[in-house]
Amino acid sequence: MLAGWAPPAAAGCTAALAAGLSPLLCRLSPCWVTARRAAGQWPSPCLRVPEAAEAAELMQQAQSEQSPSAPLRRYIVCPQLARIVQRCLQRPGHSGHQPVLIECAPGPGILTRTLLNAGVRVVALESNLAFLPNLQSLENSLDGQLKVVYGDFFRLDPLVTQTAKPPAVYSEKLFETIGVAAVPWKADVPVKVFGMLPQKKERNALWRLLFALYECSSIYRYGRVELNIFISEKEYKVLTAKPGEIRAYQALTVLYQVGCDVQLLHKEPWSSFVTNMKNGALAIPKSMCLPNDHFCLVRLTPRQNLFSRGLKSTNSSTFIFMVKQCFARPKSRLTDRLNSWSLDNSVKLLRELEIPKNAETRNLYPEDYRRLFEALQNSDMFTETWFHDEVLDNIRNMNL
Repeated sequence: MLAGWAPPAAAGCTAALAAGLSPLLCRLSPCWVTARRAAGQWPSPCLRVPEAAEAAELMQQAQSEQSPSAPLRRYIVCPQLARIVQRCLQRPGHSGHQPVLIECAPGPGILTRTLLNAGVRVVALESNLAFLPNLQSLENSLDGQLKVVYGDFFRLDPLVTQTAKPPAVYSEKLFETIGVAAVPWKADVPVKVFGMLPQKKERNALWRLLFALYECSSIYRYGRVELNIFISEKEYKVLTAKPGEIRAYQALTVLYQVGCDVQLLHKEPWSSFVTNMKNGALAIPKSMCLPNDHFCLVRLTPRQNLFSRGLKSTNSSTFIFMVKQCFARPKSRLTDRLNSWSLDNSVKLLRELEIPKNAETRNLYPEDYRRLFEALQNSDMFTETWFHDEVLDNIRNMNL
């Protein structure tokens, strides 16, 4: 199973010193270094991590050089926070081969250096031209542990007819560049991704990632890619809600809980991050309904058994649309929704599934929705042909 790019071969201690590697590395035998690389464990390059004040200066310089139309982004400039995130991304006690980590919008590179010092192989995917020279200089000082790519993860695989212009990037080209090959769905995680969801279209980004997951498209063509993303506390509450939590429990809740293990790794106040806004404002998103005092680091790991039983990547769009239709009127009874789909014997179906006949759509657990979909797939009384046009419209609307 491939999970990284092929680094250039070592050429002795003199060449290593010229490349800026730690003197400690030069005292190690080439065979030992090669073995560490083969096991996915790189020696620490002992890079100096700038302090917060120095990182803030780098941010100010980048702010003065960036385009006025640059989207709002948040960055880690505190070394202590970078160490916390690094420990979250490296699972404790997880030995053996470590997959490459794609870091989205690393900015001043505080986390990048911290990850490299911990032996992580990093692909820095940066779309802000003001940060690229510093990252490329760091790349040139190392022996293949860091790869810098000009691109924007949240503009990955745009649905356009003409060739996309950078920083938009296609996953096929990205994975080819970093040397990662596709693996079977039930194999280990081939790649990890770290990033912060863009504030302006956070919900749209979550929906696009969800469609890609269920259809095994984009990054998920390569296997169960693990996402480690900072999202607003409000959206975290939605992803982890339970039936009965009226404001938070939504179609997005059901679909993510069916598709992924959702794990909270860390919660951090908004004030701990620096934005690229020239006035230095934090631009904290307001929420009238749900708590939103923190930025939440959440791990989304696709389930190995997602495509078992009746759910497949080929019919997953129908499953997504079915759930969305049920939540269009969350107070409605499930039997009414089933009858609207021309299912004559809905009461019998619910009885077989041990779902109360007066159950409201907002009271079903995610697994209930999956069982309902699989039962409908096996029913000769149900046809999904009327779904298709509306499903396609929904998919098109996600290209925002």
